Amino acid sequence: MWIYLVALVCLWTIFRLLRERQVVDHLHDKYVFITGCGSGFGNLLARQLDRRGMRVLAACRKEEAAERLRSETSDRLETVILDVSNTESIVAATQWVKERVGNRGLWGLVNNAGISTPWGPNEWMNKQDFETVLDVNLWGMIEVTLSLLPLVRKARGRVVNVSSIVGRLSFGGGGYSISKHGIEAFSDSLRRELSYFGVKVAIIEPGLFKTGMTSNARISSNFQMLWEQTSSEIREIYGEKYLASSLKMVKKMEQRCKKDLSLVTDCMEHALTACHPRTRYSAGWDAKLFYLPLSYLPTSLVDAFFYLTSPKPENAL
Repeated sequence: MWIYLVALVCLWTIFRLLRERQVVDHLHDKYVFITGCGSGFGNLLARQLDRRGMRVLAACRKEEAAERLRSETSDRLETVILDVSNTESIVAATQWVKERVGNRGLWGLVNNAGISTPWGPNEWMNKQDFETVLDVNLWGMIEVTLSLLPLVRKARGRVVNVSSIVGRLSFGGGGYSISKHGIEAFSDSLRRELSYFGVKVAIIEPGLFKTGMTSNARISSNFQMLWEQTSSEIREIYGEKYLASSLKMVKKMEQRCKKDLSLVTDCMEHALTACHPRTRYSAGWDAKLFYLPLSYLPTSLVDAFFYLTSPKPENAL
């Protein structure tokens, strides 16, 4: 009996591989708009799709980053300055995209822009610290999507939203995990609604990768800032040893981050160019073999894992 089961699994795997290798026709005529192209995943994806012959519309937050990207790519790639947390900037970028795509519509929208800090214990933060992250990672992503959706629908194209492993398994406080959970929920509802119009929605869930957002210097500075803004009562409860242990943990986390960003951008490219893209892409072996399985365990076991592996406040019970 087990032989038939193994044969069935093998046939299904072969069928899936062959199906996923089918590529959309006329890629050189298709426009893709990518946010957060100043560095990291967005920057690499823009250059990757440009080499593929697609018409890339790359949004950067700063002009220097946009100039650098243009100098590294072909004349097909165009850039625009976009702050996804600013409505006026989104309206201007939307009009800019409309002028370029015309009646063809927008084949691909990649919501990649994001920030990771402030990140740390929830009790160290105030409401504004949460809003800072949510304004970019969630509200900005939603507003960009809603603004460009008519163009994507016209092309019967793709929406690719960059979430994270923390969109399934929260660790660390602040707005980052909240925003990624929000992206998961928004993407699921959007995928079901847009299926009636031939639009496909994919979610990218990277593991730990070495980008500007995960740099030890950035997150350590953020931890220090949060520590200094807390009350003396909170600092006494957590203690200096907790701060030192947290900074040490951040440094170890950066050391575990993978440098090969193409593991993520290849998933994005497949979601944009395959005839049959996946609904979710787990990028990196840590996401596939550790964080994703961990997210399916009973909550009590996951809580116990984090309790045993996380720094402890000096005055904890």
